[in-house]
Amino acid sequence: MTLRYQRRLWRYVERGRRHKLHRLLRHHREVLDLGETKGHKNQTPLHRCCALLDHKAAILLLKYGADPSLPDHRGDTALHLAARHVARGGDRVYENLFIPLRIHCPSAMSIKNRAGKTPGDLLNTAAEEKWCPEETLEENEAECEAEREWRRKLLNEYEDEFQETPWQHEDFSTGPNSETFEEWSDRIHREYGQKRRREEEQRHRRPKKEPPKSSVQLQRFLEQEHLEYLKRAQAKEEEVQAAKRRRYEEGCSHVFSSDSSRPLCYKDIPWPSSTGTPEEMAAAALRGVDPSDKSAYRRFLRRQQALWHPDKFAQRCGTRLAEQDRRQILDTVTALSQAFNRLAEAAK
Repeated sequence: MTLRYQRRLWRYVERGRRHKLHRLLRHHREVLDLGETKGHKNQTPLHRCCALLDHKAAILLLKYGADPSLPDHRGDTALHLAARHVARGGDRVYENLFIPLRIHCPSAMSIKNRAGKTPGDLLNTAAEEKWCPEETLEENEAECEAEREWRRKLLNEYEDEFQETPWQHEDFSTGPNSETFEEWSDRIHREYGQKRRREEEQRHRRPKKEPPKSSVQLQRFLEQEHLEYLKRAQAKEEEVQAAKRRRYEEGCSHVFSSDSSRPLCYKDIPWPSSTGTPEEMAAAALRGVDPSDKSAYRRFLRRQQALWHPDKFAQRCGTRLAEQDRRQILDTVTALSQAFNRLAEAAK
């Protein structure tokens, strides 16, 4: 049982089945070995997640106790593999994979592989530019510039107000509860920041989902879909039966009316069905014929009785039957003829 769960663990990690991996870890964590190594690289499941850049599965394994400090055949930990992907230019590998591993096991940052490299040594300058891309720096500079511009405007407004009403600003300490300029400017700045955050939240807020359909509407919709499905299935079945009947009639016309002297084996005879008893063959020949239409049903049975009558069959094909299959063919024709005779008697 344990071996089966362990094989599932590796299969889910390799194929990226995160939901199944989560369910397996939740129900059978006590029998799973997350430190098991596999393959010539001696990699653990966490190593494979890092190699496949599956950060969600890696975080899931960390949550259930996977050890990021275990080495593979080169002495690389999971942090080494993540650091190599960051150095190669992975856009989000640093944030999504490297940071969670480092937070979970800070001591792994000092582990050296067989080449004497730590995960920090593998993070080059090019990778640092990926962690803090130029767009982010420009955005931060733009925010700082907007902040400075806001403070300049605030100071200019205050100076204009002072010039227009100088008598209101002659005494800045009119009481114990008076608000200084610094306190006032900080309060305005704080309120402005809160306003900007509310606007950002409203802009990024997802649109509300459509209200779910009522149970009556849902039931009506499902019933309509089921009816349409039944209609399509019936039309498909009628099309298939018509094609089978057409092939059967074409085969009878080709074999029974042919002037060829080629020997006929058992498989060359256009039986209504290639397998089954004579009764099942007769039923197969009647597919697509409506029994409620008595006259058409009886005409079809009479035509089949004449087609498979043993004597008439022997006259048409007796000289062309292969000797090794002759007895089997004649016995089957006789049984099939008797089955059609019984159906004709029942239809009277």
